[in-house]
Amino acid sequence: MNNNQKHIVFGEAHLSIEDVVALAERRALPLLSTSDVFNDRIQAGADFLDRELREHGHIYGVTTGYGDSVSRRVPPELVDELPLHLSRFHGCGLGNILKPDQARAVLAVRLASLCTGYSGVSTGLLKQLSALLEFDITPRIPEEGSVGASGDLTPLSYVAAALIGERDVVFSNTEMPAIDALSEVGLRPLQLRPKEALAIMNGTSVMTALMCKAFVRAQYLCQLSTRITSLATIGLRGNPAHFDTRLFAAKPHPKQAIVAKRISHDLAALGPHYQPARLQDRYSLRCAPHVIGVLADMMPTFRTTLEIELNSANDNPLIDVDAEEILHGGHFYGGHVAFVADGMKTLIANLADLMDRQMALLVDTKFNHGLPSNLSGASQDRASINHGLKAVQIGVSAWTAEALKNTMPASVFSRSTECHNQDKVSMGTIAARDCLRILELTEQVAAALLITVRQAISLRLKSEELEASQLGQDVSSFLSALEADIPFIDEDQPLDTTLRKLVARIQDRHWALYGDEETS
Repeated sequence: MNNNQKHIVFGEAHLSIEDVVALAERRALPLLSTSDVFNDRIQAGADFLDRELREHGHIYGVTTGYGDSVSRRVPPELVDELPLHLSRFHGCGLGNILKPDQARAVLAVRLASLCTGYSGVSTGLLKQLSALLEFDITPRIPEEGSVGASGDLTPLSYVAAALIGERDVVFSNTEMPAIDALSEVGLRPLQLRPKEALAIMNGTSVMTALMCKAFVRAQYLCQLSTRITSLATIGLRGNPAHFDTRLFAAKPHPKQAIVAKRISHDLAALGPHYQPARLQDRYSLRCAPHVIGVLADMMPTFRTTLEIELNSANDNPLIDVDAEEILHGGHFYGGHVAFVADGMKTLIANLADLMDRQMALLVDTKFNHGLPSNLSGASQDRASINHGLKAVQIGVSAWTAEALKNTMPASVFSRSTECHNQDKVSMGTIAARDCLRILELTEQVAAALLITVRQAISLRLKSEELEASQLGQDVSSFLSALEADIPFIDEDQPLDTTLRKLVARIQDRHWALYGDEETS
């Protein structure tokens, strides 16, 4: 282990979304609290369960079947096998496998929940779960199969399986059996204690982990779409007066005002002698702060909700260590996360729609105020065979349409399942997956707009309608950074490689934009 590596401590202070993302991106490693208070609480929960089992012999999920099978008694001689059966019969996930960073986020979120001390698990389980993160042993978790209550049972069964040396994991960039990966780092398969499979699997950790990842991407898209709006305004000879501070003091949604302030700052260098093409620009420019600002203003609420869920005990039953009581409830229900996912995905899709409209103005000679058709930079004698960004604009329209289609809320599609025991479920994991898909599509739209606005401004500079000094330092620096990845398009050329590179840059939050302090 690198001694200089940042560590995130579990079992003391609450974790933030950024803590989860740092662990997911391997910019930090986990560390279990060494405090006596933490370790005593964990041990007390495990000891109480042992004593309860020994003295009373009847505990849900320990001496009973699961869910609707609660009335089925498990004889003492089979109690030790029951956790294995829970982990195994839920091994039916399908669909794409979560990416390694997403799987790491799942491990981090589940570890945070178990460290609250309400689950009755052993210190050994916490150490094994922490070790998966430390040594970067990532379970191969299928993304489909959860209805979001009784938690993310099926996907989390792949975490339980990795801990006990079953199924497959990724280690050292190689897919291999979990037992082999554990052996390579000197770990033994975990022997699950009573209730431990239930504690691992019965919770909201997959949906919460995916939404922690979604949160930072949405945060970055807020800033990037703001900068793109500034560049689109320059390319379209738009009116900077639409972003006047006084306007947004009259309708003072705080983050909306920050979006407008940032655009105004980007456009300030245009100068007092700059003449916009229209008194009032079309809505995709004039109302951009009102579109971006809704997402920006909701981000603090989304953060609060996700971080409460992240730091919660969300399995069932829970253990009141102090009172030595078992509490039966439904904290595995992912309704809050589902609402965040459904809300966030709608607002992100609106960013795609906004940028799609901005591109439509930029490529069309009826609306772009003197720029060439489809922003082709071809010479006049070759203009007839060159088509510039025509196909890219079609792609943007397709990606935007798909993003908008996927905004149907998942949380209202509850299904009664598991013999009507789980008769009202959250669909939170489906909502989170929808949100990630919409993010990906919107990032693709943003990549296309980066090519578009860079081309439009280059054409304005080339025709001397615009001077480099009118761009200002921040805008000039950003455009210079884009030049390394985006060619000037004079002759038609495939742009898929450029688009993929730009999408990767966006997902890596590659460019410094406005800083994070005012976005969440």
